[in-house]
Amino acid sequence: MKYRNALPQLTGTPMITDGGLETTLIFNEGLDLPLFAAFTALESDAGMAAIDAYMRRYAEIAVHARRGFVMDTPTWRASARWAAELDITQETLRAVHQETVCNLSHLRDALEVPEISPFVINGVIGPQDDGYHPTQVLTEDQAEAYHSVQIGWFDEFGADMVSAITMTYIAEAIGITRAAKARNIPVAIAFTVETDGNLPSGERLKDAICAVDQATDGYPAYFMINCAHPDHFAHVLTGDWTGRIMGLRANASRLSHEALDAAETLDDGDPAELGALYAGLSHLLPNLTVVGGCCGTDHRHVAAICAATQGA
Repeated sequence: MKYRNALPQLTGTPMITDGGLETTLIFNEGLDLPLFAAFTALESDAGMAAIDAYMRRYAEIAVHARRGFVMDTPTWRASARWAAELDITQETLRAVHQETVCNLSHLRDALEVPEISPFVINGVIGPQDDGYHPTQVLTEDQAEAYHSVQIGWFDEFGADMVSAITMTYIAEAIGITRAAKARNIPVAIAFTVETDGNLPSGERLKDAICAVDQATDGYPAYFMINCAHPDHFAHVLTGDWTGRIMGLRANASRLSHEALDAAETLDDGDPAELGALYAGLSHLLPNLTVVGGCCGTDHRHVAAICAATQGA
């Protein structure tokens, strides 16, 4: 079933996402992901099998928990700047987007239970520069032009929605939203924050969400927070604006972004503790319907989050 015009998470259906795809593939599966680009795993049979098994595990968690599943494409780094650094052509990159949407469509056909566990195909977009410390800051117009290519492919190949993950500053988020609006495809904007609760740019989370809404007539379907530990942002979640946050994909680790970048081993935290923290955050976020993980998390964390937030 396709959900582009009626995303189930917008009508209160509890949904999960996956966890930290890249960290799972690198640290648990032993795969090499140059530039942290998960889509490069599709170049080998072993990589394709690992991603398929990874997504199936989360699909099974969703069905067992009677929650929907926001199925992410492995395309966080599959945009022009990163493809050029990986010596990948635009033609090949376009084919990657077609393949990933097709693969998730097959998974949906095989495992979805629409009445209790709707599966949404979500095209993932990452930042044009580093997801922690960008050195090149795009204008809104530049961001719209840059990301419109990837959004166009997701629209063409039938994704239900797109999500911009690990956004570090306001202008890029506005540009992405404008590009999605031009294609009339739903978009979720996920900001990351530092240990002080502010974006890496120094902009406040509240200001970022309000600015994107104001600049785009409230076009984002919803906002998310990702790639930060709950301790880093719980203290800023006050005010009516938090009603626009419908998704959380937190890190298991309390390490800063700088420390995570330098880490040579995986800090996977405590799944049960992370679940309890999500349960606490659900009282601060009245419209929270989409939960999952980010760096260092895997199926254990997402299962624990489901158990802890059941009925919240």
